[in-house]
Amino acid sequence: MTSTSGRKELVRCAWGDSTPDYVSYHDDEWGTPLRGVNAMYERLCLESFQSGLSWITILRKRENFRAAFARFDPKLVAEFDGSDVARLMGDAGIVRNRAKIDAAIRNAGAVLALDEPLDELLWSFKPAKHKRPRTMSDVPAVTDESKAMAKELKRRGFVFLGPTTCYALMQATGIVDDHIATCWRAK
Repeated sequence: MTSTSGRKELVRCAWGDSTPDYVSYHDDEWGTPLRGVNAMYERLCLESFQSGLSWITILRKRENFRAAFARFDPKLVAEFDGSDVARLMGDAGIVRNRAKIDAAIRNAGAVLALDEPLDELLWSFKPAKHKRPRTMSDVPAVTDESKAMAKELKRRGFVFLGPTTCYALMQATGIVDDHIATCWRAK
């Protein structure tokens, strides 16, 4: 494909072309290997907040979430109390869902209770083999690894993280690379 400016356009996963926000997220972040406890805690929280909503809603509110949740520092979020919950429930810049807010706070405590860094735990569920999807219809919503991740996180005290949310987390953080075969990001 060539644009009207004569510059060759990139072929992306279908969802990655739908809005300018998605283009940037697709090209610069989604599927890129991510490490770090705070970075992975942020993604875990945002994927939980996304449950039942469109990702674009969360993406467009991400900076508000970062401000509201102390830049997703689990040490700080674990100390949130009732006044913080009230503040968050009144913050129109984020998704005001009490169960999801409570989960983010509880999960911060679970991060701190781990006997290994959160990113190492999450990356331990990287599949030994992963077949690149040819088309978007080949992309699964759940895998054996995402089921195992959800089960282990639940065992360790995490909440609001099922296998579908865990697989979305795996995709977003590069634990799996589901850029379709024709996408310029496919390796």
